[in-house]
Amino acid sequence: MLNRDDVFDELGIGPVWRLRDATVPDTVQGDTAYTWDQLIDAVARCTRCKLSATRTRGVPGVGDRNADWLVVGEAPGADEDRLGEPFVGQAGKLLDAMLASIGLRRGENVYITNVLKSRPPGNRNPEADEVAACRPYLLAELQLVQPKLILALGRFAAQSLLDTDLAIARLRGQVHRFRNVPLVVTYHPAYLLRNLPDKARAWEDLCLARRTYLSLIPDP
Repeated sequence: MLNRDDVFDELGIGPVWRLRDATVPDTVQGDTAYTWDQLIDAVARCTRCKLSATRTRGVPGVGDRNADWLVVGEAPGADEDRLGEPFVGQAGKLLDAMLASIGLRRGENVYITNVLKSRPPGNRNPEADEVAACRPYLLAELQLVQPKLILALGRFAAQSLLDTDLAIARLRGQVHRFRNVPLVVTYHPAYLLRNLPDKARAWEDLCLARRTYLSLIPDP
């Protein structure tokens, strides 16, 4: 088990937007009626937004498809765009360390995905229409996995799931709900590589997520 000094923080800055301003509905060709194969194919072929013209490939989620934990980040980066898998490279190693600190492992009871399935050029912040275009795929993943708890990594994941423009400092430290699934907010690994000042608070977020999860399952 890692200690709290192995967990990190991000800066909560950037433009504010609201999903309710977007026009794409929360449905995916028949209200999320995808099989896994259909969903992966749809992400690979998607042209719902302008990112399809600049990405290398669509990046669906990966991991345990029957997981209790659904981990949601922001968007693919350069490594993810190249390899077609979320959270690889240094950010992925950092996420693995965060999961290990609360007794989890990638691929075992954890499904990892992003709000966006395509990389924004230059890793810029997601735009509202792009988030809205990808939202049906995230809802499909939620329905297929049926997790017990969602861990939202970073401001954009938290804001898009909770439909709010509140800063991450206002969202962390409490249990929210998304589609009736408990949701805990913490910081994104991509920023953690550059910012280390709030390690204790990040550790508290992970502990809150673990306590919440343990309260939802039968005693061992």
